[in-house]
Amino acid sequence: MKMYVISDNTDTCVGMRMAGVDGVVVHTESEVKAALERVLSDPDIGILLINGALAKLAADSVNEIRTNRTRPLLVEIPDRHGNGRDENAISEYIRSAVGIKI
Repeated sequence: MKMYVISDNTDTCVGMRMAGVDGVVVHTESEVKAALERVLSDPDIGILLINGALAKLAADSVNEIRTNRTRPLLVEIPDRHGNGRDENAISEYIRSAVGIKI
């Protein structure tokens, strides 16, 4: 099982590559969606790391992966400016995935 990172920062990709994780640097919504499609087509990728800004940029695709797929495990990582999530992000994620407001 491999890990893969999608980031908008070259330094993040270089650091992850030093740890043995392949990845790609993207900046636009279409680039993010193309990278996600490449990841989904590779059965060896089990964990996908994506920074928060890009996850917001392609929110529909990211939510589809989180809620409808068992592979890869999608993990949102903070970018160099922090995680960018609001204080209700986890509650909203649970509500959208399970349908229960907590």
